[in-house]
Amino acid sequence: MDEDSSVEPSNKKDADGPVYIGREEDLKKQRAKARINGREIVVFYHNGKFYAMDCRCYHAGGPLHLGEIEDINGQACIICPWHKYKITLGTGEGLYQAINPREPSVTPKWRSKGVKQRTHHVTVDNGNVYVTLSDMADSIDSDYYAEKTINSSVKK
Repeated sequence: MDEDSSVEPSNKKDADGPVYIGREEDLKKQRAKARINGREIVVFYHNGKFYAMDCRCYHAGGPLHLGEIEDINGQACIICPWHKYKITLGTGEGLYQAINPREPSVTPKWRSKGVKQRTHHVTVDNGNVYVTLSDMADSIDSDYYAEKTINSSVKK
């Protein structure tokens, strides 16, 4: 597991635009947590690519920045340290293994629960890593914990 670090990204006036997270060389060595517009995200680097998603697992709010990354069924996945839920880094799909009783094979196959974890767009420009929050129009399961974090920090 990579070490993680908290990053306080620079404030931008354009809330929907890319937000600076850190230097590419630093983020390749360790994960970074950041708060963008009140939303806690985590940035991963795996097999030559950056990924960003909500930091808290859609299932029970587990800290994904502490999870291990594994390749499952050809996809890079973060494994939630609390309940071992598997989430694809690229799409935020929840994966599980199941047996189809209608098929003759009793070998479990990987299946998708659909998109459960909100992922965000990462860009690298001139050695700098930026994250743009995804479109918040559609509700995704991980929003519950992101919004819970936002709402609890507002009430303080």
